[in-house]
Amino acid sequence: MSNNVIKVDHVGVRFRMGSEKVDNLKEFIIRKIKGNMNYKDFWALRDITFNVEKGDRVGILGLNGAGKSTLLKVVAGVLKASEGSLGIKGRIVPLLELGAGFDLQYTGAENIFLYGAVLGYSRDFIKSKYKEIVEFSELGDFIDVPVKNYSSGMRARLGFSIATVVDPEILILDEVLAVGDAKFRSKSENKIKSMFKQGVTVLFVSHSIEQVKSICNKAILLEKGTLIAEGNVTDICEIYEAKIK
Repeated sequence: MSNNVIKVDHVGVRFRMGSEKVDNLKEFIIRKIKGNMNYKDFWALRDITFNVEKGDRVGILGLNGAGKSTLLKVVAGVLKASEGSLGIKGRIVPLLELGAGFDLQYTGAENIFLYGAVLGYSRDFIKSKYKEIVEFSELGDFIDVPVKNYSSGMRARLGFSIATVVDPEILILDEVLAVGDAKFRSKSENKIKSMFKQGVTVLFVSHSIEQVKSICNKAILLEKGTLIAEGNVTDICEIYEAKIK
């Protein structure tokens, strides 16, 4: 019996972009109504196929514009594939844009409950984990300050603390271990590694090859929206390193 928890089958993502410059909204609406808008297709991903088994920790490597974040958004359900199919078995917790669901006018404490609800956690569950979230975030008294006064690093730390308060079956990480100071990055990485004991499956995007090697056992390499290599993390990192030299 297959042990695959993620099955990506010939997935493609197409964006339609206007091929002509439109100077203002009025002109855009007129052209849209008259059907005079010309578009060109841009494929961010094309014909991507790979499987991830339960407990695998897969690094996704590639230069900027390779399609890494787009692929994670498709797997997380944030983006819909234009072609192909996707099969997921298990509860996904995506850590893509930490703190993106925060209300800047609310305090950190209020946003714990708001962001927790966005992630699907019940209010009672968040109440039971509130102290743990605050302690891990290291925000101290700032937890009662409106988030609009937070630095981007503080928002990311709070978002990470809320999102990782449960043990997901599938964890999707997009550059989230690059936030905060060195001490918090180390603590975040250790938090992720502690989840491995529960057999969590990981998809991980990072520009740090050392971080990918530290966390992942397998990797795939994307180039201009296509998958060009997959396999053991050491082997794929060597291929990637050769390309960026």
